[in-house]
Amino acid sequence: MYLAKDVFLVAGISRSGIAATEFLLSHGAKCYIFDELVSETVSASMSALAAKGAIEVKPEEIENIIPLIDVLVLSPGIPIDNRVPIAAKKAGKRIIGEMELAGLYSTCPIVAVTGTNGKTTTCSLISDILQTAGVKHILAGNIGVPFTSKLSETDENTVAVTEVSSFQLETMHSFSPHIAVVTNVSEDHLSRHYNMQNYVYLKSKLLFNLKESEFAVLNYDDFIVRGFSEKTKGNVVYFSAKEKADGAYLQDGVIYFRGEAVMERSLIRLGGEHNLYNILAAVAVCKLLKLENNVIAEGIIGFKGIKHRIEYIKTAGGVDYYNDSKATNVDSTLKALEAMDKPAVLLLGGKDKGQDYDGLFRACGEKNVAKVILYGETRYKMLKSAERAGFENFCVATDLFAATHLARSEAKAGQCVLLSPACASFDEFTGYEQRGDKFAEIVGNFT
Repeated sequence: MYLAKDVFLVAGISRSGIAATEFLLSHGAKCYIFDELVSETVSASMSALAAKGAIEVKPEEIENIIPLIDVLVLSPGIPIDNRVPIAAKKAGKRIIGEMELAGLYSTCPIVAVTGTNGKTTTCSLISDILQTAGVKHILAGNIGVPFTSKLSETDENTVAVTEVSSFQLETMHSFSPHIAVVTNVSEDHLSRHYNMQNYVYLKSKLLFNLKESEFAVLNYDDFIVRGFSEKTKGNVVYFSAKEKADGAYLQDGVIYFRGEAVMERSLIRLGGEHNLYNILAAVAVCKLLKLENNVIAEGIIGFKGIKHRIEYIKTAGGVDYYNDSKATNVDSTLKALEAMDKPAVLLLGGKDKGQDYDGLFRACGEKNVAKVILYGETRYKMLKSAERAGFENFCVATDLFAATHLARSEAKAGQCVLLSPACASFDEFTGYEQRGDKFAEIVGNFT
């Protein structure tokens, strides 16, 4: 693309859309901006971008604008089957996303992490290790900071650690990281991607453009992810908690990389098997980046986890409260339950993403679950799943506030309350962060 000569349309004025527009304008591009959502926030963002030179497009004008553009930059919040990308495709226009745009103009080595769960923790852990090692790097992507907004801070000696979602992968065609990581793949976002086959395909797309000099770091213990080794030309490096794989693995309480001891597992503060996999993935990445074992171990030991992921809030009335608002799918919630060492009162609910919850309730009947509180838009779908699974130990509440107070009344001293919703948050909140913050605020008033 020739930024100063091509004409762009940025659809979706959220964080990524704003960053993409500002990047394009800073390089002299002619840039139209469009968003179907009507809100004060979007209007303010559109006006701010227009003041910098962007051209606002009204909904009734969009069909007339598409023939005038060369490239559509689609925000990840807009599905690829939305009317705007469909019209652009019919008109023969190039369709990319903000991450793809950043990748095209990045000069730095990229570590890209995707997967159903563990992306944010793995990226944050890699970032902390790089910080410990004194390596210049940025942390960007689906983690909340658009890659284009960080490009000006990078050079060929900067490592870009990026989290990549399935939504972003929809518009990726040439993105080619130096190291691509796939943490795991389980059912998620099927309301957007229609079926598991499409979702698996999107996750594998991260590996398509790897060259022989680049690396695919794959979870050996995940059958689907292990199969991705056949979809890439990159050097495959595995991580495993069960096998002596060619890469990072656990054996006799020690984490190894290709036969070399890196650190003792007993030194790790993060609990849960899911975090062991995140650590193994990070070890593989950092060894490929030629970091020393003592530095890797120091970074892992000092890592305290991320906000909204099995985050301890407080103990009130002898009950421990945990915020796992980031658990927006069934598999993530199951992993959170496995990390609990006390009987849990579990808060489930929010906006459905097309998942099957029957297996979750069968697991609740087998695990150390004292009670389940169902709330939000998906509570009745979950109730039916619980009934099919033969799980009867549940209550129903309308919203998160009511559910949290109900959980408080149900929980007994020596138990814990776990917000791990297995659903998106958009029935009540703008994102899982706002949901987790609200939960912490409610619990903060408990004594």
